[in-house]
Amino acid sequence: MNYFGQQIYIWIMFAVVPFLALFFIWAWRVKQKLIRQFVQSRLLASLTVGVAPARQKLRLVLLTVAVMFVFIALGRPRWGFTWQEAKQQGIDILVAIDTSRSMLAQDVPPNRLTRAKLAAIDLMRQAKSDRLGLIAFTGTAFLQAPLTLDENAFRQGVDALDVGIIPQGGTSLSDVISTADGAFEKGSDNHKVLVIFTDGEDHDDDTATLAAAEEAAKNGLIIFTIGVGTPEGEMLRAKDDNGNIGFIKDEDGNAVKSHLNETLLQKIATATAGGFYLPLRGANPMEMLYARGLAPLPKTDSSSKLTRVYDEHYHWFLAFAILCLIVETFLPERKRVKQTEPARATEDLTGGRTAATIVTCLLLMPMLAFSSPSTAYKKFESGKFGDAQLEYEHLAAQKTNDYRLQYNAGTAAYKAKELESAQRHLNAVLNSPEIAADLPTQQHTYYNLGNTLFQMGAANQEPDKQKENWEQAVENYQHALKLDPQDKDAKNNLAFVQKKLEELKQQQQQHQKGDKNDKDKKDDKDQKNQDQKDQNKDQKDQNKDSKDDKNKDDKKDQQSKDQKDSKDKKDQQGKKDDQKSAQDKQKEEQKKQDQAQKDKDKEKAKQEKARRDKEKKEKEKQAQEAQDKAGKSGEKPEEQQAQMAGQPARMTMQQAKQFLDAQKDQEKALIFTPENKPEKPRPPGKFKDW
Repeated sequence: MNYFGQQIYIWIMFAVVPFLALFFIWAWRVKQKLIRQFVQSRLLASLTVGVAPARQKLRLVLLTVAVMFVFIALGRPRWGFTWQEAKQQGIDILVAIDTSRSMLAQDVPPNRLTRAKLAAIDLMRQAKSDRLGLIAFTGTAFLQAPLTLDENAFRQGVDALDVGIIPQGGTSLSDVISTADGAFEKGSDNHKVLVIFTDGEDHDDDTATLAAAEEAAKNGLIIFTIGVGTPEGEMLRAKDDNGNIGFIKDEDGNAVKSHLNETLLQKIATATAGGFYLPLRGANPMEMLYARGLAPLPKTDSSSKLTRVYDEHYHWFLAFAILCLIVETFLPERKRVKQTEPARATEDLTGGRTAATIVTCLLLMPMLAFSSPSTAYKKFESGKFGDAQLEYEHLAAQKTNDYRLQYNAGTAAYKAKELESAQRHLNAVLNSPEIAADLPTQQHTYYNLGNTLFQMGAANQEPDKQKENWEQAVENYQHALKLDPQDKDAKNNLAFVQKKLEELKQQQQQHQKGDKNDKDKKDDKDQKNQDQKDQNKDQKDQNKDSKDDKNKDDKKDQQSKDQKDSKDKKDQQGKKDDQKSAQDKQKEEQKKQDQAQKDKDKEKAKQEKARRDKEKKEKEKQAQEAQDKAGKSGEKPEEQQAQMAGQPARMTMQQAKQFLDAQKDQEKALIFTPENKPEKPRPPGKFKDW
């Protein structure tokens, strides 16, 4: 059981009171030590005549006890309680939120469903004394939370809503009207109100929807329709099983574009007396809805559950603390003895100063405990941005769930030119879950983050990083304008950064064009040098071939001459040696002819090898030129070789992914129906599950 309303002061008491007691003990000992050092022992007795150490210690104990009871009183002690029935005057309001897949459209940031949930919470804040209930609907509808005064129960029901909470797809406005009409208590005198948050994309027949609205109007139901989205519409996107984002497609494989059907929503609202249509745009639409439509309705008494009201008893502890201070003030340190006037004056002065000092400390303790945020703000206002940044960072480290401290730290860091720290703090603000409900602070954060990224890009000397920072700045300005289209500063900054970004891109294009021209000139020069080298090499090879041919001819002439001389010699020898047989001469002649034929074949083989080497060099040269040409055109050598060889090129990763996505688009979604409600028959024609 909680016996204290403010437990934080009890924890402070456990830290302060022991410290205060130790301080008094230390001060007492130091005081006695100093007296013994500076006052002679023979004079000490005469100077301290009538002083009672026990009374001095008692006064310190009374001060400590008084401080302790002050903290207990601040903790609001309570025990005992009484039961009270809370009676309020209000109306019954059922809030119906569309959870179909068309609510994933992002034509209103961050998407339609999130904006509808935030608007429902805003309506809850406006309707403080009214009972609220929640209905979720798509192709069917069910009561998510019954009518109640418990704001936490309604908030939990809204937070649990998500696309896919109802298995049956599509959107049926007639079903939600019928479900709401049956959810109200029969015979109740309270006005029955239905507020529908939807994009109006009804897949039922409009006649059936309007007939359901007219039937509900006869039973006293007032319908207010809230249009979520834009008439221009948005393409619907969703994540698949692998986490990839793709377009939602119909049965024919066409991408679905969802539009806000304002005409149908106006007809539904005007079918009931007192209802009207309101688009979810502009500043505080829920405040306008409650002021114009709900507040004028007559309210009836409704009782809620019994609540405990605890009895607080802080005044007893506060009275005891005051009593201790009074006793400490009037309790003298000396006994009633005769003393001189100077001694009495010294005593009065010492006692007065001690009491004044303690009272001042007690009064300043709350200020010291809660002075850090104000101190940081004063430093920021005085231009000490660095000190303010450090102070806010220290506070943010203590309160990690307070995104406002992170925002203040990021703003101070931006003013102090600590751009990286400013970016880190502002990103932490956007990542905080609590910022989703605070749209003005979210808009300011996007704006400040855009300024920070622009300054980071301006200080960066590398064009690529500068371009990246400025593109991120443009995105943040655009987010800020989506949250507040009337922000002139964000518009001006966005136009300025876009202009600077365009100039930077033009400079990069000119620089790249100049580099490309230099590269082309260099390639042309290299190509000319290579051609000249090849020409010189061919000339050299040609000269070498001519020289080889000449040597071959000389060799042949020499062989012919040698053969002739040998023949003449043989003739002379034949004449001299008549005894040598004609058969030996014939064999010798045949042997020489065979040798000549071998030499001729060898020369022919050498010429054939030279020709093949030349053809190989020409083919390598052609392949190199083709590769250079493919490199300039961006075509991969493997693909070019595959095309030249007549073989199909290998499929890239991107092509494979596109092929698989195309196959997935042909898959059919499996439709489930709620277990507690039969599935409605499909209307004739194409089925729409968004």
